Amino acid sequence: MTPLSRRACLTAAMATLLAGCGTGESDRSGRASAGPRTGTGTPPPARPSPNAAHALARSVPVRLRIPAIGVDTPVMRLGLAPDGSVQVPPITAHDQAGWYGHSPTPGQVGPSVILGHATVGAYGDGVFHDLARLRRGDRIAARLGNGTTAQFTVHTVRTVAKAAFPTQEVYGDVNRPELRLITCGGPRTGDGYRDNVIVFAALS
Repeated sequence: MTPLSRRACLTAAMATLLAGCGTGESDRSGRASAGPRTGTGTPPPARPSPNAAHALARSVPVRLRIPAIGVDTPVMRLGLAPDGSVQVPPITAHDQAGWYGHSPTPGQVGPSVILGHATVGAYGDGVFHDLARLRRGDRIAARLGNGTTAQFTVHTVRTVAKAAFPTQEVYGDVNRPELRLITCGGPRTGDGYRDNVIVFAALS
């Protein structure tokens, strides 16, 4: 990750809450209701991986497939809103995932971050509704704009309180291509969900 993109990732992570859950609290622009990130988790020690030597060239993701939970979705690009909050996909009937454009593209060395809604208000289940059902060993395929596909294998699935979001574990540097999928989960609250579901996967 370049110094600029890393700084953008960490700044956004510390300043805002990646909601990824459409329960009606997002505005028409697709921005999620923001809250402070106070996670203090530290990443596990970096593990040398032969996959780091086989990193893919930078290419924006255009589609995401997760066979274990029936996900096959287009991927849009997300950035930062003027107030510094991280954008999320808009609340629509045709829900789709969004790649955070300040993170590496899938297959580059570093953590590529993709967000999706758990629910999309009156439209029902979101594209990442069943993300918490993923298990170690499940496969994820990210098709890239250059025609290649980055294949990932899940190694960790966590549900964490939003108030204790593990910022460093999600956005911190790693020495191999990895993927982070994020949505909401846990108990419903008055304006959304209490927790985040985070899937960690490595390039296969």
